Amino acid sequence: MSSKPPEGLPAPADGGLPATALAELPLRPLGVYIHVPYCASRCGYCDFNTYTASELGGGTSAATYAATAIEEIRLAARVLGPGAPPVDTVFFGGGTPTLLPPADLAALLAAVDETFGLRPGAEVTTEANPESVDAASLEQLRAAGFTRVSFGMQSARPHVLAALDRRHTPGRLPDVVCWARKAGFDQVSVDLIYGAPGESDRDWAASLEGALELAPDHVSAYALTVEDGTKLARRVRRGELLEPDDDLLADRYLQADETLTAAGLSAYEVSNWATGPSAWCRHNLGYWRGGGWWGVGPGAHSHVGGVRWWNVRHPSEYGDRLRAGQSPARAREVLDPRERQLERVMLGVRLAEGLPLAELTPAGAAALDELVGSGLVAPEGLADGRVRLTRDGRLLTDTVVRALLSDL
Repeated sequence: MSSKPPEGLPAPADGGLPATALAELPLRPLGVYIHVPYCASRCGYCDFNTYTASELGGGTSAATYAATAIEEIRLAARVLGPGAPPVDTVFFGGGTPTLLPPADLAALLAAVDETFGLRPGAEVTTEANPESVDAASLEQLRAAGFTRVSFGMQSARPHVLAALDRRHTPGRLPDVVCWARKAGFDQVSVDLIYGAPGESDRDWAASLEGALELAPDHVSAYALTVEDGTKLARRVRRGELLEPDDDLLADRYLQADETLTAAGLSAYEVSNWATGPSAWCRHNLGYWRGGGWWGVGPGAHSHVGGVRWWNVRHPSEYGDRLRAGQSPARAREVLDPRERQLERVMLGVRLAEGLPLAELTPAGAAALDELVGSGLVAPEGLADGRVRLTRDGRLLTDTVVRALLSDL
C-alpha cells in the first residue's frame, strides 16, 4: 500500500482480465487480501494508504466500509469466474483492521467464503495493534473463522515506541497474546522494527527477548526505512533525527537472526522467522512464489496470471466507483515473460527454500561462482539445484539479485 503506485495502463471499467491470465488461475493457490484503511492515529514512519478520522473528512466511513468492500468481493467473483479455485488464504491488513467491529470482519470473511469458497484448512490472518483488541473481540474473530493473528509489537521499550508514534505500551503484548491463545488461534505472530531513533543495542536485545517471552509461532523483523512524505522523513530532513545507519541496521539484523535462531525459530524468508513450516505465513508465501491474489480495498494491489492492478486510493472514490457498478481499479500492467522472470528471481531468492537454478539465464548462472566465493550464496544449495542465500547473503540480497539479473 505504498504511497507511490506506478502509472500503469488504463484498467477496464468492468475489471475484466485477459483469458491468458484467467487460464492460470487453477494452477496456483488463490489468496485474498483485504485492506482496511483506517487508523486511530498515524505513525510517523508509515506511508501506507491509511487514514485517521480527521484525514477522511467526508470520505467513506468505517461504519459503512464492510458493505462497500463486499461489493468488490462480489466483483472479483464475477471477473474471475467459475475457473477460480477455492481461496487458500485471506489476509486482513491495513491500517488497523481490528478498528472495525469483529462482526464487520466476520461479514467480510463470510463474503469471501460465500462467493469463492474457502479451501479446507484455509489460513485466515488479521493484523492487529495491541490496543485495538481485547479478549472478547479475539474470541469473536476466532469463532468467525480467523486462524492467525499478527500483532504489531515493534519494540519492548517505551521510548522507542514513542519515537515511532506507537500508541500501545509494552505491557499490553503479554495480555493480547494470552487472549489470542485462549481464544484458540492456530498461530500468533509479532512484528518488530529495528533501527528507530534512540534505539540502543540493549533496547533491541530487550525487544527480541520480549518477543520471545511471548512464545510466538512467527516473528517478522523489518529495518526502519525513511519514506518520502512521512513525518519521520520531515524530521530527518530538518536534522531533528538521524537517518538509520546501514551498518547499524546490518548489526541489528544479525543480532535478530542469532537470537531468534537460538530460540528455535528459523528464517524461511529474509525478514521472517517461524517455529517450523506449519507456522510459515502461507499468504505471504503466495506473494513470494508468484501466486494469484485479489486485493480488496482502497489502494489494494492484485495479481493474477501476470496481470497486476491497483485500486484508487481514497475510500470516497473507491466507494463511489463500486456504487456505480464499476471496478475500483485505477490502473494495471501486463507483465511480459522477461518481467515475470525478473520477479521470480527477485522474490524467490529471498526464500530459505531457494530459487531453482532453472530460473537463471546462462549469464545469471555464470555469476554464481563469484557469489559463492564471496560467501553470499551457499554452495550446498547449488548441489540441490537451488540458489540459497547465506546469512551474509541475506544482508546483501539486492547485490545478489543484481548479479543474477545482470543481463536482463
